[in-house]
Amino acid sequence: MNYSYLESPVGTLLIAGDDEAIHYIYFPKNGRVEKPQPEWRESARGPVSEAMRQLGEYFAGARIEFDLPLAPEGTEFQRNVWRRLREIPFGETISYGELARRIGNPQASRAVGAANGSNPIPIVIPCHRVIGKNGKLTGFGGGLPVKEALLALETRQLRLAAVK
Repeated sequence: MNYSYLESPVGTLLIAGDDEAIHYIYFPKNGRVEKPQPEWRESARGPVSEAMRQLGEYFAGARIEFDLPLAPEGTEFQRNVWRRLREIPFGETISYGELARRIGNPQASRAVGAANGSNPIPIVIPCHRVIGKNGKLTGFGGGLPVKEALLALETRQLRLAAVK
């Protein structure tokens, strides 16, 4: 597994992947940069390099979609939820209940929330776009301030695009 760090407006991200795909993006925890696994090697090549470029463009307001090979590891249910997350348009939000309906299991909003929370590739798989049914921000692995910042970034970019 290769890894590299990306300085971003939401903190230093650890991006990890093999020669084929991205496997993980980690946010800092408690203000501390996430540490790589001992067997990983620091190398920004292949998919890791491309993820860094595309994430840089996203944070600069020049990218609204990611085109990266992804290999999130999880159960079939989790992978199904993560696939559906990628269908939520840039700058839009949906509720956990709506996401459960979209996967064909309207009673599974808690399970959808758990799958959303275990997303190993946040931002690219946009789990930050899922909110509570009352419109409030709820749990996020990077912390609610990061979720709020990502949604604000997307909203700001949509407004700028509408003005142009």
